[in-house]
Amino acid sequence: MRNSKNTIRDQKLEFRNDLKFMAGEKENEKMYDVSALGFGDNVVDKYEHIKTMYPGGNCVNFAVYAKMFGAKRCAYMGYFGTDKNADHVISALREEQIELVKCKKIEGENGYSRCTLEDGDRVFLDYNEGGVRSRHIYNLDEFDLEYLAEFDLVHSGNYCYMESQLPKIKAAGLPLSFDFSDDSEPEYYEKIAPLVTYAFCSFDGTDDEVKEHLQKVASYGPKIVCASRGAKGCMLYANHEFFEQSAYPIEKAIDTMGAGDSLITTFMVGYLDRKKKGMHDDVAIKESIKEAAKFAAKVCQMEGAFGHGKEVQIDALKTK
Repeated sequence: MRNSKNTIRDQKLEFRNDLKFMAGEKENEKMYDVSALGFGDNVVDKYEHIKTMYPGGNCVNFAVYAKMFGAKRCAYMGYFGTDKNADHVISALREEQIELVKCKKIEGENGYSRCTLEDGDRVFLDYNEGGVRSRHIYNLDEFDLEYLAEFDLVHSGNYCYMESQLPKIKAAGLPLSFDFSDDSEPEYYEKIAPLVTYAFCSFDGTDDEVKEHLQKVASYGPKIVCASRGAKGCMLYANHEFFEQSAYPIEKAIDTMGAGDSLITTFMVGYLDRKKKGMHDDVAIKESIKEAAKFAAKVCQMEGAFGHGKEVQIDALKTK
C-alpha cells in the first residue's frame, strides 16, 4: 500500500519539483504575490477499497493547493470536530504549513465522506453532512472580517454551510471565489451568485449549453465564471468573451479527487498575481487557466486530494 510517510513525502517532493520546473521557479523563492484563505469545509475522505482515509474538503484543498503552488500566505478558517478524523485533518494542515489561527473545535463528529475509485475517478458512497459544521455555523464578527481583509481572496463553496455569512464578506468589499459544484439548483445560483466575485462549477453538456449557463451565472454579477468539464477541460466567461482550455493529457489518472479544486485554486492565484503585475485581463485569464490545467493534471497523479493517507479500520469506515 502506497501510503507510508516516506512514500507520501517523496510523492509531494516530486510533485513540487515538477511544478517548479514547469513554472521556472527558483529554489526557495515564492512564485506568487497572493494571499489566499479557504473558509468552510474540511473532511476526511475514507476510501473503502484500500481502507485508507485522506484529508480533504473544498476549502482545505484550496488552502493546501495554494501553498503547493507558491502563494505567499495560505490559511484555512472553519470548525473542526473533536474526533480522530478532525485530528488527522489538523495534523496534515500543520504539516503543510497552513495558517489555522481562526479555526475552532466544536464537540462532536468531524465531517467525512465514504468513497471509492473506478478507473481513477472518485465515486462518493455516503457522507455525514459535514458533521459539526452543519449544526454550528461560523458567525463572522468584526474581528474575523478584519482578519479576512488581510487576504487577497477568500474562497468558499456550496458544501460549506456558510451562505448566511457571504453577505458580510460582500459588504466588507472582500473578493470571494465560490464553487457551486455540479449540483446547485437555479434558485441557489440566483441567491448566491450576486454575492460572488469569481464563480466556479462543474458542468456536463454541449458547448452551447455550457455557454448559456456561464452567461446566466455572469448576469447575476460575478466578474469571471468558469465551468470545469472533466476530460473536456474547462470554459470561462469574462468581459463578454468565452475562453476555452483543453485538459492536459495524462497516461493514467491515479485519483481525480481534488482535481477541480486544484484548477480553481491555481487559476485564482495565478490570475490575481498577474493582475497585480498589471497584465491585461484577457491575457491574465488565458495564461492562468493554461497553467491551472497543467497543475490539475499533476494532481490527478497523486493519491487522495493531497496525500497524507492513514489506514483506517473497516468498522470506522462505516461509522456514522
